[in-house]
Amino acid sequence: MNVARRLMFPVLAVILSLGALFARAPAQKTLNPSYFLDTKRTHSKFSSTIKPVLKVSSGAVIQAQIKEATDGQLNRNSSADAIAKVRFDPIHPLTGPVYVNGARPGNVLAVTLHRIEVGAWGWTGIFPGFGFLADEFSEPYLKTFTFEKGAKEARFTDKIRVPLRPFAGVMGVAPATDELLSTIPPRANGGNMDNPCLIEGTTVYFPVFVEGALFSIGDTHAAQGMGEVCGTAIEAPMTIVYEVRVLEKRDWIKEPHYETEDDYAVTAFAPTLDEAAKKATRYMIDYLVGRHGMDRTEAYVLCSIAGDLHIAEVVDVPHVLVSMHIAKKVLGS
Repeated sequence: MNVARRLMFPVLAVILSLGALFARAPAQKTLNPSYFLDTKRTHSKFSSTIKPVLKVSSGAVIQAQIKEATDGQLNRNSSADAIAKVRFDPIHPLTGPVYVNGARPGNVLAVTLHRIEVGAWGWTGIFPGFGFLADEFSEPYLKTFTFEKGAKEARFTDKIRVPLRPFAGVMGVAPATDELLSTIPPRANGGNMDNPCLIEGTTVYFPVFVEGALFSIGDTHAAQGMGEVCGTAIEAPMTIVYEVRVLEKRDWIKEPHYETEDDYAVTAFAPTLDEAAKKATRYMIDYLVGRHGMDRTEAYVLCSIAGDLHIAEVVDVPHVLVSMHIAKKVLGS
């Protein structure tokens, strides 16, 4: 009997400690969307005058269908001859805008990308006059891809395979203007950032400029290298499940920030790489001062020894986009 009791107490202790652990563990957040957006109503400009297709509250989870970048002008059977016929006005059909209740100028809209699913096909190509080396590559080119459900790579040639890392090239809130702005360049509201780091699991933070934020998403890429040097990624239709949350004012977020499981990052657009890199450095300093209470000089030095500058894109004239990452473990988070 005594032996049995001695054996029983350690077992009970383990059971009780496990019970306390599970009792403290937060409930897993459901990723099941409550709202569904198809592609029947899209837009291809950024403006405060574009009416929302949906109104939601902070914390809403939305599933959005996304068209490929040309809005159907290219398809999986197209040839390079079709490149010359592509009109740029419909480029970047965006799903949205979504009005988020309680979002006001000065707030921040946090958008978490919970799930990104690639569609059945995609394309990449060269548009004469467009791209980082446009003066060297003047002939149209088009390559199409077919994807099975759950595909993990694109077959570039019989030998070469490109891993799929899908993300949305364009994400943004409405700017505070009545003007209908082109979606081609990135701006302070986000827009065509073409940042391949914004994959599934990432949370992007947008400064809010108008009532309701008016968030839109599109230009989905199945794979893209840093820089997007020829001007296109693997452009493909997709389904994205995302969550929107309204946050109080964060003075250090002047252009989109984002965080992944491992990194915190800032973004900066400018006409040149030098200007964008300097802005990104300043924005990271602002974040370290505002969020982590660092002295500005210390923050500058930390950017030098632990910050990584990345060229996201160099082709979306008149702006390029540069980001700076710092590992969360460096920051103790």
